[in-house]
Amino acid sequence: MNSDEYENMARVESTHWYYSGKREIVRRWIQRVKQVRADETLLDCGAGSGLFANEMAAHCHVKVLDTHEESLQMLRKRFEADQVLTLVDDEIPLAEASVDYVTALDVLEHTPDDRAVVEGFARVLRPGGVAVVTVPAGMALWSDWDEILHHYRRYSVPELSALFGSEDWRIEAVNYTNVLVYPVVWLTRRWRAQKSPDPQAKRAEHVMLPGWINWLLRFQFVSLALSSIPMPFGVSIVLVARRRG
Repeated sequence: MNSDEYENMARVESTHWYYSGKREIVRRWIQRVKQVRADETLLDCGAGSGLFANEMAAHCHVKVLDTHEESLQMLRKRFEADQVLTLVDDEIPLAEASVDYVTALDVLEHTPDDRAVVEGFARVLRPGGVAVVTVPAGMALWSDWDEILHHYRRYSVPELSALFGSEDWRIEAVNYTNVLVYPVVWLTRRWRAQKSPDPQAKRAEHVMLPGWINWLLRFQFVSLALSSIPMPFGVSIVLVARRRG
């Protein structure tokens, strides 16, 4: 991810409907499938500014992992040195079966070998541990913004589920999210494809809307993401999986 994206995200992520909604979705899915205890450990991969992990620190021990120096600088200000990790020889520098939760919020699309990354999650999770991931959905929505963000792909539900299809995992829930805004996003990206995109243009995730609109978008985002009703499409996907023992 480009360095200015970290600054843009840090500026709005505490209140923007998309970022704050995504954090709530992941927290509530964790609470649904496993009661979080104070003596357990959560590893947040691709932790960015560390806001999600900082929120989870009220409930359990946390560790944060990232590979970008811009992120690591922010994380070192927010956490103790032994909580901040980066990859060592492309592996998570933790022992096998050493954490209880792994979260990866919009991370897998940035990795060239997403299957190897998921295998790494399985290695560090204890039996019965929970992984929660979110990813962008639908190659029909691929645009210059994906290229600016250094995405390798967008996912379908079957494609994401296949990464967790080995004997290591039991998928607890997987569904499309951000459903109601899909038509607007699709039209916007088709429109941008017809013109010369401005690389300096603000993405929707970095624009703060009036309070009531921000609340409404967040409400629908969270509510539908926690629903058990299968969605046929969406801008994003959330998957919850448990490590088999």
